Order: sequence, then structure tokens, then C-alpha cells
Amino acid sequence: MKLFNNTETAFKLKSDSELERAYFLFKMIQNQPMVRIGTAVTNFALKAHLPVEGLIRSTVFDHFCGGVTEDDCLPVIDKMFEKGNVHSVLDYSVEGKEEEESFDDALNKIVKIIQFSKEKKSIPYAVFKPTGFGRFALYQKLSEKKALTVDEKSEWIRVLERFHTVCKLAVEKDVPLLIDAEESWMQDAADDLIEELMETYNKDKAIVFNTLQMYRHDRMDYLRNLYQKAHQKGYHIGMKVVRGAYMEKERVRAEEKGYDSPICADKQATDINYNEAVRFMMAHKNMAIFAGTHNEESSCLLMDLSKEYNIAVNDNRMWFGQLYGMSDHISFNLAAEGYNVAKYVPFGPVRDVMPYLIRRAEENTSVAGQTSRELNLLKTERKRRKL
Repeated sequence: MKLFNNTETAFKLKSDSELERAYFLFKMIQNQPMVRIGTAVTNFALKAHLPVEGLIRSTVFDHFCGGVTEDDCLPVIDKMFEKGNVHSVLDYSVEGKEEEESFDDALNKIVKIIQFSKEKKSIPYAVFKPTGFGRFALYQKLSEKKALTVDEKSEWIRVLERFHTVCKLAVEKDVPLLIDAEESWMQDAADDLIEELMETYNKDKAIVFNTLQMYRHDRMDYLRNLYQKAHQKGYHIGMKVVRGAYMEKERVRAEEKGYDSPICADKQATDINYNEAVRFMMAHKNMAIFAGTHNEESSCLLMDLSKEYNIAVNDNRMWFGQLYGMSDHISFNLAAEGYNVAKYVPFGPVRDVMPYLIRRAEENTSVAGQTSRELNLLKTERKRRKL
């Protein structure tokens, strides 16, 4: 679409040196062997406590992350909002922690972000992962319908308390909550819990949002069933719709364990599934959509549907979302047309955020065309500036 070819609007916030860094990074990401080697070297260097954090910080970290703390992210957030009308979602991207203490820390972080969001128009949502509040294995055990031990029951009660604490605060402060989706073998427990939270807290509008990963071929059925339940019980559905982030992992596990992969057969099937979810949500009232997508066709579809259903570009039930450091041609050009757009801005200590960054790099290499599109746009803008 012509709108997304406007590189002047897309990159107006980037200095010449930031533009060059972005070009260099995407050039590296385009090279699959380079990503594999870089990932292995980085993991080794961090485990061996080699002094590489400065190098990581000045390259990949600063391009894809807002900073180490929330306050670090403020200059980035303010600049995007004031100069580009693009909002931010602060994403505490520390992964893989398993202790109660780290779950309580994550809870305190989210509470702080909700309060932060209430004060700042530029931060319309708070976000967290289910495993930020509880152990992966606990969700998995519940998803597999296995009985919990006495200790695990107490542990699950603490998980529930964390969820209710943030949901109550979100309602009180009127700040919607995006709850990310994770691997399929723990997701059923998260889905069941989030449905209960929607029923409790989404009486008047969508405050609690679940996430649908549309590379899973069962998600349209899930969405239709959820709609029926919500319709009968009289609550609103909030849904972040994404393609998904754990594809390789899902396929490998399915093969190893000998079950049918939950992932769509190919990219085209995923695209069809994603667009069907967008159509379904736009066609039904009492639904709010946060379309997390780097796909131009899906973005155009949502724009067309908003016109078809007479939904204003700035209606709060419809948001577009992209990751910080990616797809600026979508984010900034949509925002220039008045649409609600938010960038996911990850933050956290460099060392702790590395699993997130590595996943981003691997994801980019596996999505054919995505990185070359970024590179072509960056090339175009470099040429435009030289002229």
C-alpha cells in the first residue's frame, strides 16, 4: 500500500546515525548463519561474564529496547508521542525467572506501570506474561489436567492473587491490561484464568485482554466459543491478535513428543487465520482488538473494516501495535492518519533481556520478506536524505 512507502514519515525520528545502525542490524539479521553464530557467541560471552554488555547495549539493545528501567524509556516514549503521535506499551521483557521473589518483583513492576500509565497519555496499556506471575511448570500441569500437590495449590492461589491485584488496579485506574500468550502446552490454564478475569472485570468494557496466536490452527474455534460465552454471560472481550512467537519450538516439541503440531501448515494458512480473526472481531460488538502485526496486508484489512463498520480511526476499541525497532513504516504512517498506534517498548537489565532479543532476531530471519522489506525502506530513506 502506498501509505506504507512513505519513508520520510516512517523514519523522521531517526537521526542519520540511528538510520545507519538500523540498516547494519537488519543486514546482519538477514543472514541466518550470522544470527546463529551471533546468538551462540553472545550466550557464551554472557555466561562467561565477559565484558560484552556495553557492545550489546550500543547496538541491538538500544535499537530494540527502550532502556534498562522504566525511567530510561521515558525520553523514547515522549519523543515518539510528541513527534510521531505513536503511543508506547512498556514491556518488562525479563524471561525465564522461576522464584516467588521474582514473581512478586514482576507484580510490583506491573503495578508501577499501571500507575505510570494513568499519569501518561502516551502509555495506554500495561502488559505482562502469565509466567511473569507464576512458574511455567505449574501452568503446564494445570493445562494437562493433572492434580496439584498441597504446596502447588498454595502456589497457584498466590498466582491468582497477583492476577487479581493487577486487574483490580487496572479497573480502578482505567488502564487496560494486555496478557501475552505463551507456549501451547501451558496456554490452556492461562486461557481459563483470563476468561474468568474477563467475566469479572470486563462488565462495562474490555479492560483485561488475552492474546490469540493465530499461527495456531485451533484459535478461530477458540475465539468463536469465547464470543458465545461472553455473549451469554454479558461481558466484553479484549483480545490482542498476533501471528505468534514460538513456532520453531512448537514444531520441534510436537515432533519429539509425537503429537500433531498445533501450528498452521504454512505462512499463508497463518495469514488467512489472522485475517479471519480480525474480520470476526470487527464484525461483532462488545469486542476490543489490539492488532499486533507487522503485516501490511492485515493492517490495510483492519483500516478497510473500520470504514466498513463506521468505526472512527481513534476509537479506543481498535489499536494497531508493532514492536519498537521494527516496522516504523507501518506505525508512523498509520499514526499520521490518526489511527491508534502503540509500540511495544521492551526494557530490563541487558543480560536478562537477551532471551527476548535473541527470539526477535530468530523470528526476523524466519519471516521471509520481512527483513528485506525493512532494508529496502531504510535504503530508500538513506537515498532520500542524501538527495
